[in-house]
Amino acid sequence: MKPTPDILCIGSVLWDVIGRAPLAMRKGSDVPGRITRLPGGVAMNIAMTLARFGLTPALLTAIGRDAEGDELIAACTARGMITDTVYRSEDLPTDQYMAVEGANGLIAAIADAHSLESAGAKILRPLTDGTLATPEAPYAGLAALDGNLTLDLLNKIATSPVLAQADLRVAPASPGKAERLSPFLNHNRGTLYVNIEEAGLLCQRGFDNSVEAADGLLARGAARVLVTDGGKTATEGSVEGLVSETPPQVLVTRITGAGDTFMAAHIAAELRGANRADALHAALEAAAIYVSGKTPT
Repeated sequence: MKPTPDILCIGSVLWDVIGRAPLAMRKGSDVPGRITRLPGGVAMNIAMTLARFGLTPALLTAIGRDAEGDELIAACTARGMITDTVYRSEDLPTDQYMAVEGANGLIAAIADAHSLESAGAKILRPLTDGTLATPEAPYAGLAALDGNLTLDLLNKIATSPVLAQADLRVAPASPGKAERLSPFLNHNRGTLYVNIEEAGLLCQRGFDNSVEAADGLLARGAARVLVTDGGKTATEGSVEGLVSETPPQVLVTRITGAGDTFMAAHIAAELRGANRADALHAALEAAAIYVSGKTPT
């Protein structure tokens, strides 16, 4: 029997090429460091963390039928993910993400998710063809999705009857794509996981702290939000009010994937039955462990 997914991860699954140096860097720096190539993308990072917590995610994404794609599918399967829900394209290459990080944080990054964007709504076919659901019996479970999807597709997801009963958890892929999440504000759908910069972009104003940002997003129409602010206080907000906590202080050794780890850990905690405060605490602990260079479990 095929495994039943605990959650759908909809969005970018690609190869991360990350260069990390132990020194502070600036424009034009040329320093020694380490370069790694690992499965990545927002949806993939979330799925990997969920799998480490013992959950079974199904991937809805686009991966090319090239050598890199075959290798990526094998890596996803080995990590306990359901991959027969992936759209495999003959004419679209497997996407990539490239970043450079120094001791002073992220220096620069380029996300090439053009294949995912080109595939569009094709990645959602398992929700209508009987693989996961049908229009007559729509999917009603958890679904995590990211802002690497096009604005048009995100708008369809926010309004489509196919996902009307789903518990949507939504994150931007980067501050540059934060405004793509506006359909979820406009239609009062889902739980948004954003940092304070992304909250400001969505609300078209600046915020001094996560409490202000959470209030601002709720006022703009968000159903529920979680706002992080680096090492400062994070806030979860909904019609039930606000819950805040300051994350543990740790030595930061990596940044890429920290927000995805936070989101996945929060979802996993809620699936275990944690209340709002405990779920936020668990997510902050997991993110702190991740940025310190260790693996949260």
